[in-house]
Amino acid sequence: MSVTGILLAVGIVAAVGLFIGIFLGIASVVFKVQVDEREEKIVEVLPGNNCGGCGYPGCSGLAAAIVKGEAPVNGCPVGGDAVGKKVAEIMGVEAQESERKVAFVKCNGKCDAVKANYDYVGQEDCQMLMFVPNQGPKACNHGCTGFGSCVKACPFDAIHVVDGVAVVDKEKCKACGKCIAVCPRHIIELIPYSAPFAVACSSTEKGPVTMKECTNGCIGCGLCKKNCEAGAVEVTDFHATIDYAKCIGCGTCVEKCKKNCIVTH
Repeated sequence: MSVTGILLAVGIVAAVGLFIGIFLGIASVVFKVQVDEREEKIVEVLPGNNCGGCGYPGCSGLAAAIVKGEAPVNGCPVGGDAVGKKVAEIMGVEAQESERKVAFVKCNGKCDAVKANYDYVGQEDCQMLMFVPNQGPKACNHGCTGFGSCVKACPFDAIHVVDGVAVVDKEKCKACGKCIAVCPRHIIELIPYSAPFAVACSSTEKGPVTMKECTNGCIGCGLCKKNCEAGAVEVTDFHATIDYAKCIGCGTCVEKCKKNCIVTH
């Protein structure tokens, strides 16, 4: 190839490169997506866990929703009030106090309390266990299987299986909701961090059935409800629940419960 041909080829490549560069430069200006500077500032103050506990795809998703007015300024469960106040300052609004919540496993079916129907040898995964007889070896199929899918899902190391039941460390829990989403029996819920007591049972079976399955199960006897001065306890479908807006923390429900299913939180 002659020198002229080489120079011509180099010139063509250079011209094409220059054209593409100019085109991309113009396109980046014309098609630039305008981002509200408040959104960028909010992302900076958010924890950056990208856990999805807020209901949005990561911290950037929450920031965008807050700027659009689609999410509250205290919408980050991990950051809590501290982050909520910073976001409120960026948005130029007044921060509202929010009650801290933590996950709670509604089961007290420990190894010595719940009856086992058979010995299980297989994959230790709660969701897979839903496909075996009676959804696992434990007689009660309303309680914790104890195989720790929630433990694997928690990004904060706030939940562990102790004596056959998942237990939440309320000091570490950030209420991201990942354990709730992964639990196939839906026995994990968010309750106030300040809740003095909680019902550690999810069974809605009649009393005689529950007693055959677990010695720590709620039988719906109603003693907790009858003796609650604040009217904070209800019994529905043989299962007690506590209204924390009414609870005064007197501890009568714990004292009267003979099945150890209302516990100190």
